[in-house]
Amino acid sequence: MKKLLLINFFIFSQFAIIQAQDLGWQQKVEYEMEIDLDVNIHQFDGIQKLTYYNNSPDTLTRVFYHLFFNAFQPGSMMDVRSRTIADPDFRVRDRILHLKENEIGFQKINSLKQDGKDLNYKVVGTILEVDLAKPILPGKKTIFKMEFKGQVPKQIRRSGRDNKEGIAYTMTQWFPKMAEYDYEGWHSNPYIGREFHGVWGDFDVKITIDENFTIGGSGYLQNGDKIGHGYNGIQDKLPGKNGKQTWHFIAPSVHDFAWAADPDYKHTTLETDGGVMMHFFYKESEQNKESWEKLPAIINEAVTFMNKNYGEYPYPVYSFIQGGDGGMEYPMATLITGERSLGSLVGVSVHEW
Repeated sequence: MKKLLLINFFIFSQFAIIQAQDLGWQQKVEYEMEIDLDVNIHQFDGIQKLTYYNNSPDTLTRVFYHLFFNAFQPGSMMDVRSRTIADPDFRVRDRILHLKENEIGFQKINSLKQDGKDLNYKVVGTILEVDLAKPILPGKKTIFKMEFKGQVPKQIRRSGRDNKEGIAYTMTQWFPKMAEYDYEGWHSNPYIGREFHGVWGDFDVKITIDENFTIGGSGYLQNGDKIGHGYNGIQDKLPGKNGKQTWHFIAPSVHDFAWAADPDYKHTTLETDGGVMMHFFYKESEQNKESWEKLPAIINEAVTFMNKNYGEYPYPVYSFIQGGDGGMEYPMATLITGERSLGSLVGVSVHEW
């Protein structure tokens, strides 16, 4: 009996301590990123400016980034786990182990500065550990500038190139992403293909790619009048510079930025009864044509139902995109394999709520 009382006392005392803490805060980030993707070798060069706001009551002396693409290398934690656990994800199993050099994923950091000062850092698998040049005090902000290089892995789990339905690029968890810091501390867990965590903030992203590729993703396209590809009512693929186009997206108040690209995407739009502009991107085939043609009208009904019963969708834009290896929701975008039933497509769309 005494032992039971002690256990209960410990549990409730810990709960009281947590309740007493000031949990009315969360960190904030502002990303500005530019990448140039070479579709011939599936590699991209990028620059990132990250403004980090420390809204916590703690002084931070280190930060951590996720480098998700490093999971898609033989011998990675994700690879070893998938080959040794009793019930591996059937989409992974031992596939990472057999990737060739030009099929693996990687994210390499070429330089990293804090407020203009070079930083010391090391890469441990899918985590970048960074020692700060100066601590970030509570209520203060700092600016990180990074140059990085990535290679898009062969599609295995969530992100990658050339999936089983022929979608060229599914770009999720594709950039060096600041880990979350909250009352529990840093969430710098290695990526093994499971769910992911992120800091809320604003994204400003410019993607340069072959002008024949159509992009769908998170956020609002800022230069649709110069792009076309079904944006701003312009169906033509407008020419860019030296065979490439630069797509400029902004995505406010989100915790991630996802996109996909393919030269054969069909892009259609529909404004829902609630005023949300829906964008649909799919690679038309005999297997999916009927479902994707019926999809907009039914999703309009689904959005209306969800808005009424579960709260208004908080953004004016939502993109529904064929890509990936299953169905996964991201801010303002859903990535889903396209050759499936109409009911399944609609079912995944409401995961945005």
